[in-house]
Amino acid sequence: MFKLIILLFFSNVFMTFAWYGHLKNFNSKPLVFVILFSWGIAFFEYALQVPANRIGFQYYSLGQLKLFRKLSL
Repeated sequence: MFKLIILLFFSNVFMTFAWYGHLKNFNSKPLVFVILFSWGIAFFEYALQVPANRIGFQYYSLGQLKLFRKLSL
């Protein structure tokens, strides 16, 4: 359970930065750069999210996992 919480928390941190971090830090960069940079960050989010879902699915339903992900941030 602790591993699930940690994985979900950090995957949400990565994804939040991928979605919104570029607005403040890369506002003057070309859009193509920002898209590639955001996708690069999203890769790490998925690298944490997939194992979290596999671990969590042993104990929770899909709906519960989705709710848990929303609450973990």
